[in-house]
Amino acid sequence: MVVGARCASLSVSRTATLLGFSCSTVCCVYQGWSTTQRTSSQQQASDQKWLIDERGECILSGIMSVNGKKVLHMDRNSYYGGDSASITPLEDFYKRFNIPGTPPESMGKGRDWNVDLVPKFLMANGQLVKMLLFTEVTRYLDFKVIEGSFVYKGGKIYKVPSTETEALASSLMGLFEKRRFRKFLVFVANFDVNDPKTLEGVDPHKSTMRDVYKKFDLGQDVIDFTGHALALYRTDDYLDQPCLESINRIKLYSESLARYGKSPYLYPLYGLGELPQGFARLSAIYGGTYMLNKPIEEIVMENGKVVGVKSEGEVARCKQLICDPSYVSDRVTKAGQVIRVICIMSHPIKNTSDANSCQIIIPQNQVNRKSDIYVCMISYAHNVAAQGKYIAIVSTTVETNDPEKEIKPALDLLEPVEQKFVSISDQFAPTDLGTESQIFISRAYDATTHFETTCDDIKDIYKRMMGTEFDFEEMKRKKSDIFGDTEQ
Repeated sequence: MVVGARCASLSVSRTATLLGFSCSTVCCVYQGWSTTQRTSSQQQASDQKWLIDERGECILSGIMSVNGKKVLHMDRNSYYGGDSASITPLEDFYKRFNIPGTPPESMGKGRDWNVDLVPKFLMANGQLVKMLLFTEVTRYLDFKVIEGSFVYKGGKIYKVPSTETEALASSLMGLFEKRRFRKFLVFVANFDVNDPKTLEGVDPHKSTMRDVYKKFDLGQDVIDFTGHALALYRTDDYLDQPCLESINRIKLYSESLARYGKSPYLYPLYGLGELPQGFARLSAIYGGTYMLNKPIEEIVMENGKVVGVKSEGEVARCKQLICDPSYVSDRVTKAGQVIRVICIMSHPIKNTSDANSCQIIIPQNQVNRKSDIYVCMISYAHNVAAQGKYIAIVSTTVETNDPEKEIKPALDLLEPVEQKFVSISDQFAPTDLGTESQIFISRAYDATTHFETTCDDIKDIYKRMMGTEFDFEEMKRKKSDIFGDTEQ
């Protein structure tokens, strides 16, 4: 039954839910079957494969497989996705955070829960959605539109205005501010670097975003929500940089919003863990091999270059390696910390029109910080929680020795909370770009609630590995490239 469900394109979590098994059991059964299907010639060719490991590497394993590379994806965990996994049942989530006892009966059935470890939404017109569409991984996934995007001001939350109509109706600004902001949005919508008439005297490569705000006489509150809730910057560093990227970011938000109307964000049913599962399946269709529960004992080097990975006494040889920072502590440097607090509630967040899902951004200046605080909420409507339950995840970059106090403004918006799960993660950046070693190290997930920065990292790794710019067209699956996958 497990093999049949997985071959029918059902994900691990959905297979587990339907059959009443744990996700780890489904993974083990399917992995065992997959292993027996491999021919001896495939096993003998393992020394030519590229080795991939965890997190955003699932996406890269799928992309590399589509590009004709031989991929072996090894994961120390019993589930797909590493830090981007969705944990089920709820009992396992309690154990992961060392919460004593078992979930109370009010939480419902444990298997009704698929709780994300990191809070992320997909921009409807963003890079990850393009990757999903071009590779046709969307055939394995179902999405729902996030119902609202909000911004924090003076202790209250307001819907983010991103169109001319919303700008004029918003209570976030006064009458004259609305008119100025409307003119700004019209300017951004028409902005085209190839059409001088649309630039209105702004040099996209020299004029700073601060200059653009000054041109339209926008106040500090409007600048805050424009830069942080529309352009989605984490800090104010962008203000003194060329304006082109900021304008493109605001365009992306508006274009994403225009696709579905309620908000610019999408979320996969059954949790974010569906994404790495989808790309792992894509890799398998193109000949990739995925191995769970594989502890990594050693990265084997010869003459300063990676030649293999040792696991359980055996060495799988490779020419290139992609991994997260936890495997190569001598090749990364600490770049900060992120605190995430996962909250289970029995109610939607106040002043969101009883939305079943939403994002709230608290700009840094509103709470006297250097970086923003993010809140993302999903619920039973997304098949991630028991009926009537909501999951809100608060995240931010740590700035003091008391991280939980830093996120109090966000937690106050969520009260009452039934159960909290707190994690503080170190952030690492690679010091080795892989030019000589051929080890390519990903960055840890940041505090943002979207995948755009993760996709930038994926494209950067791709360029360093392949020597060429990332091209979405190269990811397209050919009609003849079905490799056992039924065309729909």
